[in-house]
Amino acid sequence: MTESKSNVEHGKVALVTGSARRVGAETVRRLHAENFNVIIHYRSSAEEAGLLAAELNTLRPDSARTLQGDLLHTEALPRLVEEAIAFWGRLDVLVNNASAFYPTEMGTITERDWDVLVGSNLKGPLFLSQAAAPELTRNGGCIVNMVDIHADRPLKNYTVYSVAKAGLVALTKSLARELGPAVRANGVAPGAILWPEEPHHSAKHEEIIARTALKREGEPLDIARTILFLVKDAPYITGQIIAVDGGRTLSN
Repeated sequence: MTESKSNVEHGKVALVTGSARRVGAETVRRLHAENFNVIIHYRSSAEEAGLLAAELNTLRPDSARTLQGDLLHTEALPRLVEEAIAFWGRLDVLVNNASAFYPTEMGTITERDWDVLVGSNLKGPLFLSQAAAPELTRNGGCIVNMVDIHADRPLKNYTVYSVAKAGLVALTKSLARELGPAVRANGVAPGAILWPEEPHHSAKHEEIIARTALKREGEPLDIARTILFLVKDAPYITGQIIAVDGGRTLSN
């Protein structure tokens, strides 16, 4: 009798950073539905992380845990990975989803902006991946990085964010070379999906949706499904960035 793919994943462990809400939470739910044990990382959203873990543990006991950590504290990241491994004695998947996003208009950029935006979008994923690499190598695991279409098409007034995501593209490809053949590393580049909630983003949001081929906003599930594909069903794909943008990159 052939074992189903979802059963094959039973006992495997995925760590998703910044996963208490929004795209990260949907990614956790998709992975959990495919029998992964999941680690819900958060920085300050303890209540939301706890509620999500309780929801998933009701569906399957002892299948979800929460893990607090500030990815800007680079020196603490090896310990964060150790704590993740300690939950179930292994780690198979790292999804670098956590991200800071806000405008940095030229003439107003501060060193703090650089530290926060590059720290969360590039430096954190680098050092977390480095810390997780030995365990992922042992298990033939994979890394998925949350990139952005604006890594290639910089968003006006978001200079530091765009630079950080461009660096994450290069990091994704470098990880694929450095950690292969045991570990695959890929990226997902969202377009107009769950734009930040502040009102001042609304006009830009509508403009970007209008320039997509599909003329609509995507959903967190669109991203989560793509991540799940890269984790489960893409054994010969590494070093690639998949745009999930409704065709936004087809227009100028």
